[in-house]
Amino acid sequence: MQNYNQAQENRRYKRVDASLGLQYRDLRKSAEIPKGSLLKNIGEGGVCFSSKEFMSLACRLVLNITLPNNPKPIKVISKVAWIRRLPTGGQYELGNQFLEVAKDDKAQIVDFVNNATGASL
Repeated sequence: MQNYNQAQENRRYKRVDASLGLQYRDLRKSAEIPKGSLLKNIGEGGVCFSSKEFMSLACRLVLNITLPNNPKPIKVISKVAWIRRLPTGGQYELGNQFLEVAKDDKAQIVDFVNNATGASL
């Protein structure tokens, strides 16, 4: 497993803390029912969220992210960049790097991150 702090330092894009709705499923399992979670943070290049199940590094996921004031979820393809077991609750925290994001969806993510950053200053 990659060191959690090292993963944070290797980021290309800033992230903002956010509790947003998220659904995810393994890209290879198209018939799989998506699982729900909450984002911990989001940035132009990826997200962090928790899961009850372990996922291997580089596992490809389909993510549907619900941004505030956006009627339809943003769909992205991501890969698990790092994972760590949380000390309580039998959960894992996963850092995901975006691999494929539609141009309009990426613009919405950037707007959300910039507005959240501006509001916290």
